[in-house]
Amino acid sequence: MDKALDNKYLDGLSGKRMLLISANTYADPYPIYPLGISYLKTAVANRYPALRVDVADMNFTTIEQLADMIKANGYMAVGLSMRNIDNVNYQERNYFVEWYKKLAECIKRSTNAVFHGGGAGYSIFPQLLYRELGLDFGIKGEGEDALCRMIEVMLQYGIESGAQLQSLVNDGTIENKMSEIEGLVWCDGKGHIRVNGRVNYEKELDLSFEDECIDYYWERSGMLNIQTKRGCPHHCIYCSYPIIEGAVVRTLSSERIVNVLKELYHRHKINYVFFTDSVFNMKRSYNYELCQRIIDSGIKISWGAYFSPNKYLTERDLELYKKSGLTHIEFGTESFSDTQLKNYGKEFCWAEVLEKSKICDSLGIFYSHFMILAGYGETEQTLQESYEHSRLLDNTVIFPYIGMRIYPGTKLAEYAVEEGIIKSEADMLKPCFYISKSVDLNKIKPNAKATGANWVFPDDPPQPLMERYRKKKIRGPLWEYLRFARFNSNNYGE
Repeated sequence: MDKALDNKYLDGLSGKRMLLISANTYADPYPIYPLGISYLKTAVANRYPALRVDVADMNFTTIEQLADMIKANGYMAVGLSMRNIDNVNYQERNYFVEWYKKLAECIKRSTNAVFHGGGAGYSIFPQLLYRELGLDFGIKGEGEDALCRMIEVMLQYGIESGAQLQSLVNDGTIENKMSEIEGLVWCDGKGHIRVNGRVNYEKELDLSFEDECIDYYWERSGMLNIQTKRGCPHHCIYCSYPIIEGAVVRTLSSERIVNVLKELYHRHKINYVFFTDSVFNMKRSYNYELCQRIIDSGIKISWGAYFSPNKYLTERDLELYKKSGLTHIEFGTESFSDTQLKNYGKEFCWAEVLEKSKICDSLGIFYSHFMILAGYGETEQTLQESYEHSRLLDNTVIFPYIGMRIYPGTKLAEYAVEEGIIKSEADMLKPCFYISKSVDLNKIKPNAKATGANWVFPDDPPQPLMERYRKKKIRGPLWEYLRFARFNSNNYGE
């Protein structure tokens, strides 16, 4: 925001409020802190300190309470953050868009304020969800700058409702300004829903957590989450990360991240965080800097992250990461078959998977492997290779999912169109999966279990052991307790 705008319009923010709503209530295996909301609120607070930003988390807010909150506070804008479209589980499909529609109806019944949407789930289907929810604007991808710039437009033109915003677009007054905001999803004067491109990305982000949310998620999840980098340059055929965050990897300030960790540790006694990067082991020099800062800070905090078992992960890396607090790795492995890894677009092989697993064993780092079975190119032979190789991993948990969720903009979507599985993007909004026709789905689970390896399927019964440990205030993801009884329980808090 330029100086002239700063002087002229900031005074008009006094007494104004906006609301950000976290719509996600999915809690399997545990509820996830609404990190995107905190990044947005912090960015708005830094740029517009006079504007009050409220947060409503639907994990502990009813629709009736939400309606009352909106009616009582006269918000200038209401934003809905949509983390997931569905639970990405072929065996038990939960579809969340109907829930988002209920929230959108509640919002529009309760206020005429500008209504906008964003979040990871929204960013996969920005135009479809714009229509489905009746938004005034949306944001595809990271939203900090786009939201602040839209607030600037609203201030400059005295916009107080969605109808007023659209009217100013239709008569050409603000159409050029809307077209300049990167990532913005909006309806132009001709009725076309446009998604603005993006060439610039955030790097210097501050972050403040919501006190009420901290208590809720720390109690139920045993962790909080934070990003160290955004973007994913990999080419997995099914993955939505490059669609949501872009392929350009940008690291966030390591100094600011450690300051947040210190605040969480000293003020809130938080001693476990999960770094939500698409893949943590990118940008080695940055990771070394971050981990050394954590070590130098003196805080005794444990952490986990998503990793790729590729060549960019060495024993030296893991030694430093462990020294800084790394305790849990979730490998996005997807298959133990070299043929299938190639089919999935992975940039590593089975030998590397085994090597990285053994390094974790030697260093005492817990690790799990997430798998996709019966996806594109899967055969009984490639499944058998995964089964046999799983016997060599005797100190891990393997989380397999059946089939591949099809998302627009992915190579998998192209394959699905070619094979007649889907016809258009609209077919993908409801849970739509690619299932290989060359495998017998009924045999997958019994054949995997027969290996003796620790395969844990989504439809396996709940583990009361994990809930008992959570009640004992043992923090972290706790999936290490799902391994077979090969460990000495005395090492795990018993």
